[in-house]
Amino acid sequence: MPPLIFTAMPTEHAHALQSGADDAYGRRPERMVSTGGGMPCRHCLDHIAEGADMLVVAYRPFPALQPYAETGPIFLHAEACPRYAATEVPPPILATSPDFILRGYGADDRIVYGTGAVTLQENIVSRADELLARADVAYVHVRSARNNCYQCRVDRA
Repeated sequence: MPPLIFTAMPTEHAHALQSGADDAYGRRPERMVSTGGGMPCRHCLDHIAEGADMLVVAYRPFPALQPYAETGPIFLHAEACPRYAATEVPPPILATSPDFILRGYGADDRIVYGTGAVTLQENIVSRADELLARADVAYVHVRSARNNCYQCRVDRA
């Protein structure tokens, strides 16, 4: 099987939000100061350091509105940061929680029923691999098991 690719939000979208563009709810990003751990940037896929400026925005990781296009809060560094580049390995933000929700989506960007499951951190790669082996799963979202917040996307290379 081809390797997995862990992808962050598109740079163009992150930079637009960092420049003050409206979020998925048509609101300006909220500016805050990070309290440290648990504030993962969805562009560099690393944690925002304590005391660093950050943004809280509504994010919809889907190309268009439709009933399954979930929107939720995410954090971003307030200033431009490099997009996560080591796409062949799970990003740093996935190392600090014991588990995550992995869910498969079809080519139509809709949830593939029966694919969502809370997955232990050490099983993320094998579970994503299993889901992406299915013909009806085009990509996988990794989401917080506690709050359902979007973390990153997983595709096949």
